[in-house]
Amino acid sequence: MDNLQKAQIIAQRLEDFYPETPIPLQFSSIYTLLVAVLLSAQCTDERVNKVTPALFAKADNPYDMIKLSPAEIENIIRPCGLAPKKSKAIWDLSQIIINKHKGIVPNNFADLEELPGVGHKTASVVMSQGFGEAAFPVDTHIHRLAQRWGLSSGKNVEQTEKDLKALFPRDSWNKLHLQIIFFGREYCPARGHDAQKCPICKDLGVQQP
Repeated sequence: MDNLQKAQIIAQRLEDFYPETPIPLQFSSIYTLLVAVLLSAQCTDERVNKVTPALFAKADNPYDMIKLSPAEIENIIRPCGLAPKKSKAIWDLSQIIINKHKGIVPNNFADLEELPGVGHKTASVVMSQGFGEAAFPVDTHIHRLAQRWGLSSGKNVEQTEKDLKALFPRDSWNKLHLQIIFFGREYCPARGHDAQKCPICKDLGVQQP
């Protein structure tokens, strides 16, 4: 079975399990999506969703955000972890969005990735979920499953992203990356994984844990 055949099996199984893919993070605008995705680094979506209502009640746009001090932001977002670094990034990127982009979150990778605290994965999520542009954000779940399923031998998420983009149709990327995340959490965890019970691993003949 080659990788393209594997990709077809995986795509069909994921569609069977997750025909609908609600976006895990709660947001009301592209700006609040950007902030929520930044907060989700090394933090669960569930926790982010518990923290952001208090933050966005005070500031759901860059103009109101810079009226808060980084210390005030830090105090609100502390449960998300890395609060000093994230609060400074949120304040700084809000200032840049105002000064350089007239208060509007930019809709391209180059400008997004120039913002403090925004790497390629965060930019990919914003482009796909905010602007509807084809992107394939690769997080630890996707990187791990791509390796387990033999779709990529990439040592980093950048190479894994390239490999997956080559295997799956462009118009499926935005939905597929969420489907893989959902599947990894529910059926194909990093620990305690049984390849014979996992619906996809069993179909692919995966042997390793």
